[in-house]
Amino acid sequence: MPIFFQQDIDDNTKLAVWKIEEEESFFLSKVPLQRDISHQHKRLQHLAGRYLLQYLFPGFPLELIRIADTFRPFLEDDAYHFSISHCGNYAAVIVSRNRRVGVDIEIPDAKVARIKNKFLHQHELRGLDLLNHKLIISNKKEDTYESYAAELRSLTLLWSSKEAIFKWWSFGKVDFRENIRLLTGLVGMEGSIEAQFISESATHLTVNYKIFEQICLAWVITE
Repeated sequence: MPIFFQQDIDDNTKLAVWKIEEEESFFLSKVPLQRDISHQHKRLQHLAGRYLLQYLFPGFPLELIRIADTFRPFLEDDAYHFSISHCGNYAAVIVSRNRRVGVDIEIPDAKVARIKNKFLHQHELRGLDLLNHKLIISNKKEDTYESYAAELRSLTLLWSSKEAIFKWWSFGKVDFRENIRLLTGLVGMEGSIEAQFISESATHLTVNYKIFEQICLAWVITE
């Protein structure tokens, strides 16, 4: 069973990442395909996410899932709060009976470096420059592969953190650079980042994260 990562945050809130190695038939024998998806891999991702919901909470009512105008899946009675993310051969899910949640997974990719000015505020960029300087010093050379890979992981994790907050918010229409501010930087391969979601007022949030060799994972939980 390819559970890649699992964490029971408390009795009512659970998180898991599934590495997709199965054929479509494995998932279809356990969960229904709830909408028409022509792309085979996207269909696999969709099924893996639905499968994880019931893996974490066997009583999860898949048949009651609705899709909002913002493409967010939800339950009308809020019996469970949940968030799903897919990337490559991975699916991540966070589910809670009583807390609002958001999750995101990303595979580090060079394209995130090209768009960093679009999703990071100038204060966040300055913090990133400081982090990259430390990475370069620790690696002794500016052009080492290790420094470049570490920078991509850092950028990807920052993007993933903002995506997790966006999914937690769930109402769409968010400027990642202006509405979501990361107040603290990365502290290692796992930890937390303090953040603010700014709309009519500022909401303080804590983004938990874990960086694996293959993916970056970020999640948000509030009461």
